[in-house]
Amino acid sequence: MERLELTRLELTLPTAAENIALDEALLLHCEAAGDDAEVFRLWEPAAPMVVLGRSSQVAAEVKLDACQRDHVPILRRTSGGASIVAAPGSLMYAVVLSYARRPALRAIDLAHTFVLRSILAAVEKLVPGVRRAGTSDLVLGDQKFSGNSLRCRRKHLLYHGTILCDMPLDLVERYLRTPPRQPQYRAGRGHGEFLIGLPVERAALRAALSTAFDASTPLADWPRELTGRLVAEKYSRDEWNLNGK
Repeated sequence: MERLELTRLELTLPTAAENIALDEALLLHCEAAGDDAEVFRLWEPAAPMVVLGRSSQVAAEVKLDACQRDHVPILRRTSGGASIVAAPGSLMYAVVLSYARRPALRAIDLAHTFVLRSILAAVEKLVPGVRRAGTSDLVLGDQKFSGNSLRCRRKHLLYHGTILCDMPLDLVERYLRTPPRQPQYRAGRGHGEFLIGLPVERAALRAALSTAFDASTPLADWPRELTGRLVAEKYSRDEWNLNGK
């Protein structure tokens, strides 16, 4: 399989909706740009947000009253998996990979392995003892610090996730219910016992991740218009965010 050598985009947009939309926009942008187009993005939330998986049920996974009371936005991403809380102190990444360059990644299990190995290669240089657990989690000891998910298109896949650093973990208990689907290794633990933040400086982690993905060339022009259209047509609408329609 080829080396990564992805273009890099380090960009946090002003609103939660714009940031979630940009991940999908990068996937669609690469689909349109050609078979070789690939990109790696890093961003950090400016305020707490809840992000649902594509098939998540709000009532089953989210404490809606608490989110509304605290004016925490609820967004639905284009990929699968369970709901998460993202907030200052968490590092978000997204990687768009080409099937033309890496045809083996059409096998979902190999896609998980390929990306998570790259993440682990970066993290373990800073925090020894990290490993993969479940389908797409990363853990320190037996506590989760990263959850990840993917979305497949015809020519590319989007793989993205969250890495907890010094985010206040009580936010997860405040805004999320106990998930209806749990990996076996969670063993019924509540959010506070199950999650952990990595003892690492986010600047060092950003640099290590960029190196692991060979992402040294800045993306010349990110898809502004497409991101705005996705916000207007999808990510600003309750029909999508709350109902998934």
